[in-house]
Amino acid sequence: MTTPRGARGAVPRHDDRRRSFPQVATREAPDGRFAATWWGNAWVEALEDTALDPARLARGKAYAGRGHVDAITVTPGRVVAYVHGSRPRPYRTEIRMRTLGDDGWERFLDEATARPDHIAALLDKDVPHALEAVTGLLPAPGDLVPDCSCPDDGYPCKHAAALCYQAARLLDEDPFVLFLMRGRGEQELLAELTRRNAALSAAETTAAAPPMPTVPARAVFAAAERAGLPLPPPLPAPDRPGRPAVFPPDPDAPDPLALDLLASEAAVRAHAFLITGHDPVAALTPWQDAVRLAAAHPGSGLTASTRALYRDLAYALDRTPTDLARAVAAWRQGGAAGLAVLEDPWDPPAGPFDRARPALVAADFPAFRPWRNRLSTDSLQLRLGRDGLWYGYESDAGREDWWPRGAPDHDPVGALTDLLGR
Repeated sequence: MTTPRGARGAVPRHDDRRRSFPQVATREAPDGRFAATWWGNAWVEALEDTALDPARLARGKAYAGRGHVDAITVTPGRVVAYVHGSRPRPYRTEIRMRTLGDDGWERFLDEATARPDHIAALLDKDVPHALEAVTGLLPAPGDLVPDCSCPDDGYPCKHAAALCYQAARLLDEDPFVLFLMRGRGEQELLAELTRRNAALSAAETTAAAPPMPTVPARAVFAAAERAGLPLPPPLPAPDRPGRPAVFPPDPDAPDPLALDLLASEAAVRAHAFLITGHDPVAALTPWQDAVRLAAAHPGSGLTASTRALYRDLAYALDRTPTDLARAVAAWRQGGAAGLAVLEDPWDPPAGPFDRARPALVAADFPAFRPWRNRLSTDSLQLRLGRDGLWYGYESDAGREDWWPRGAPDHDPVGALTDLLGR
């Protein structure tokens, strides 16, 4: 008997557009609402604004609270689970919704990569309101279509309502579940964000670079003609970096995500060098370049494969993944200058540093303790960089575990205000 092709020794393929989640733990938001995030509660409101029977909603919420919803499977446009009711056998329940079209995803990706804080928010499991405003990611009343194998013809029945409430808790934990509901998988979305972010960085580098010194073309051709070496016509420079090939998974080959990242980086650097004659990262140390690589990849640390990439970059330089994560946060905060602020304390001259404490007291902030270029409380810290900017840091109270937060500012009050989100 022959073995069907691919049946033996086949490598299972990851399906980025299908995710299953174990039974979600029951909990209640601090303010008494069912969900803990604004987008989770927007999902709940879309359900409640559509429902025809408040009593069925109340029973569905009670079912969700008592753990009647089994594991949930999410695919584009569909959320499915088995929900236990009054009978021994659970009911198959699903919620359908439309997926975003290509135009909607283009608007989302353009908006997300236009501002670094949007990418940072997504990595922190947050959804900026601006992204919702331009794309309509969240369902409006009537967008959620329930279906259930139970005999109840309510719209929705209590089982579909229970599934909807539990789905809101999934959205609380991971906004990429919402993106999957709307049609794009996490790795697919992160890969596209990475490419666009790299292209945007290359365009900014190209625009800021000084022009290359020039030589009159007639002099070059005249010299070549005298030497009997006619030159071929030059090729025009491409408008943008090329996109890497698609690397299929292979157990005997390097990780395809790492290959994709390195190929994208090589294309961006080559394009910048071709246009400007300058390699923007040639002067970086290996540690700075590893931090830059990780910071330029929006998905680093979020999925199993990107966590492995994070780990390998850190260990290659005798650092820990936590060291790299902290350094990436500093790089995203201020580039190479932000990384220097993280790693190199220094003694600033008299002037802006001495004026910072009175300014903070005048703005009704707590008293800060000075040490070298740093001002600290138990949980907040400001660091003065050699570039004259103040960088915000946070730590759990009583612990020396400082992490970069917020945007740098020439004004210490402005940096601290941004850090606290005032």
